[in-house]
Amino acid sequence: MSYQGIRLPSELSIDQLFSLHYFEYMNSFYFPGESHPFWEFVCVDKGDVTIGAGNRSFVLTRGQIAFHEPGEFHWVKAGDGAAPCLIVISFSSDSPMMDFFRNKVLNIQETDRRLLARTVQEARSYLNGRLDDPYQTSLSIRPEAPPGAAQIIRTCLEQFLIGLFRRHNREEGPALFVGLSPSPDKTMKKNADEETFTRISRYLSANLSAHLSIEQICTDNLISRSRLQKLLHEKCGKGIIEYYSLLKIEAAKQMIRDEQMNFTQISESLGYSSIHYFSRQFKKMTGMTPSEYASSIRAIAEQVPEHRHIDGKQSAKIIHKEY
Repeated sequence: MSYQGIRLPSELSIDQLFSLHYFEYMNSFYFPGESHPFWEFVCVDKGDVTIGAGNRSFVLTRGQIAFHEPGEFHWVKAGDGAAPCLIVISFSSDSPMMDFFRNKVLNIQETDRRLLARTVQEARSYLNGRLDDPYQTSLSIRPEAPPGAAQIIRTCLEQFLIGLFRRHNREEGPALFVGLSPSPDKTMKKNADEETFTRISRYLSANLSAHLSIEQICTDNLISRSRLQKLLHEKCGKGIIEYYSLLKIEAAKQMIRDEQMNFTQISESLGYSSIHYFSRQFKKMTGMTPSEYASSIRAIAEQVPEHRHIDGKQSAKIIHKEY
């Protein structure tokens, strides 16, 4: 038999990465703006922000993403609601498909969130330093970075952008590998698992001030203990109590950034038996005490640089063509 291969073209490719951030801002944060010769997008994970782009300004809420084309001046400030969390990534790409994203504000879906989460996860193991410094203009690679991390970052971002283009441009092609599509039973089970996990997550989030036990969670959600533990490990790799504790700490971080309560009030509102136990749990989950976290976030918020223009040639170029 004689085989003849085909070349797999790249309709959208990312050439260089200039910044990759996950920000947890105070609700008083304001960044006066910059312009640079490469693309950037801002995606809101929590809260809301006001974005300026060229001569436009608009509010961006949870699950929305805004794109800044090369050379466009842009600024951001925290909204009037909860303190925001943002994913901000800047990159270069000469692909014609990128023209679609000029002046775009789009909504993302759960599949998009997972791709962004994987991108941030890989960046934490690949890049030196913190991902929450908005004034960092030079990136460097960890000596111990895992193999293939740069490629995963690049392919996740490319898949993320292509997915947005397909969905919002209404040019979704026919499904590929129809013969390998999951069976109806598997699809129904996957959907049921997603619904159950979402319901339990909302239940836990609504009861952050309580002292929930596994038995109580199972009873209130009509689920067996073994099924609950298996579901949590499949969806987030954690036990149910660890996941519940993580939700409490994420809520605590939000409250600290909102600056409406002191640590004792936050501890009490989240059902901790004492401020000391709250502080130990916070440090266990974040690597910082509540005071250290507040100081770290506040230090970033208090930096107000001048408007700046970044020369892309002087910025770090850490993702290269390796294929």
